[in-house]
Amino acid sequence: MARAYQLACQMLDEAADGRGLKVTIQTASIRNLSQNAAMWAALTDISEQLDWYGNNLTAEEWKDLLTASLRRTKVVPNIDGTGFVILGQRTSDMSIREMGELLELIHAFGAEKGVKFGLGSAYGKKAA
Repeated sequence: MARAYQLACQMLDEAADGRGLKVTIQTASIRNLSQNAAMWAALTDISEQLDWYGNNLTAEEWKDLLTASLRRTKVVPNIDGTGFVILGQRTSDMSIREMGELLELIHAFGAEKGVKFGLGSAYGKKAA
């Protein structure tokens, strides 16, 4: 704590020379990189092994689908009326707890559908 105080004082002194300074202090509540990596690995496994109502979805599209299920986001028609858009979902804004819940949902969904996790591109076949 003393080191943080010293660093803050040093930065404030340096900012007084006219360069400006922006300091943000927040708790480490935003999801971490290991959670993010685990999410993309699991989504890749799902995208390589499952179809969704006859559609091959990318890992990004599976993220949208599963995140919407967790967050109960809004779905609205797109601007030309030919489809729909899911609003308000960003995993980068999720807390550690929310990201943990999303990972649980992803793994539960995948397990229910017979996904073999941890195989990545080596598996390469879609489940029936």
